[in-house]
Amino acid sequence: MTAVSTTSVTAIAGLRAVRRRRQVLVVTGMVVVVLAAGTGALLVGAAGLTPGQAILGALGIGDKGDVFIIQLLRLPRIEAAVVVGAAFGLAGALFQSTLRNPLASPDILGISSGASLGAVIGLLALGLSGVALSGLAFAGAGVVALAIWLLAWRKGLHSIRFVLVGVGFAYLCSSLVAWSMARVEENEAAAVLVWTVGSVSDIRGEQLAFVAAGTLALCAAVAVVSRNQGPLALGDDNARALGVHVDAARIGSLLLAVALVALATSAAGPIAFVALVAPAIARRLVNDGGAALAASAATGAALTLVADVVGQHGLLGVAAPVGIVTGLVGAPYLLWLLATNEKRSR
Repeated sequence: MTAVSTTSVTAIAGLRAVRRRRQVLVVTGMVVVVLAAGTGALLVGAAGLTPGQAILGALGIGDKGDVFIIQLLRLPRIEAAVVVGAAFGLAGALFQSTLRNPLASPDILGISSGASLGAVIGLLALGLSGVALSGLAFAGAGVVALAIWLLAWRKGLHSIRFVLVGVGFAYLCSSLVAWSMARVEENEAAAVLVWTVGSVSDIRGEQLAFVAAGTLALCAAVAVVSRNQGPLALGDDNARALGVHVDAARIGSLLLAVALVALATSAAGPIAFVALVAPAIARRLVNDGGAALAASAATGAALTLVADVVGQHGLLGVAAPVGIVTGLVGAPYLLWLLATNEKRSR
């Protein structure tokens, strides 16, 4: 009996080691992608720079023009894409693993739309900008998330009801945003449109520091609650059998996911499909049946930065905000996911 128990413990430990190695490999690979894309973003542009000029500019000891280009334009944009992408990727992984639904992402659930509505109110009605605008967008996401929660709760949280209520709020908030844009002057509507598409081009200084610090703090909190993701993926009954307080664990995970989405959206706008696609890519690469939280964050960062480089330099034929590029990638994936799920259900 002791030998059997020892063998089981050894097998479980070996499986966990394999999972950790896969996570590390995927995260390392995505870091390499980020470094490569970031290097390209630093060097390529209207004012092309050599690696030496970029390094000196980043250190603040090169030509004044190079320092301005690197420190005030290119480097903050790279940092913003990485931070915001990581937040979206991690939030998507939390939503999908907690609700056990690959379609559960803030784009579809209405969380991003709530943040957009809050920002539009701040832009058009209150004339806000910067951190103040981010705060109102954060509040919009929080209010919508709370409303979804209250309407979806029936003696517990059911994932299907949560998703359906979220879809309804997504349509409602999107309609209100469109209605608001139709009532204002063309130049005001253009400013709102850029924000609602999603862009990292204007995130810098105090706002970038706020988003980065908040994302790091939330990532640390996710690391604490991540031990519950495995049991939750097995179903409520199995999770309870393993000693997990299901409702409390689910509430904690979803609150962190909402906070990550609200923080990222408040700065960059609702960058489409990163929270949907990044976790799916990460899970396929890790391939261990788990939530792949760290890999999802790294994949989100890499996906957002690469998409921003593609859009910024007009590789699609015209310069475009990052949200348009991710939408072009994510929409076909969503259609494919719906088609494959339909086939499996037959």
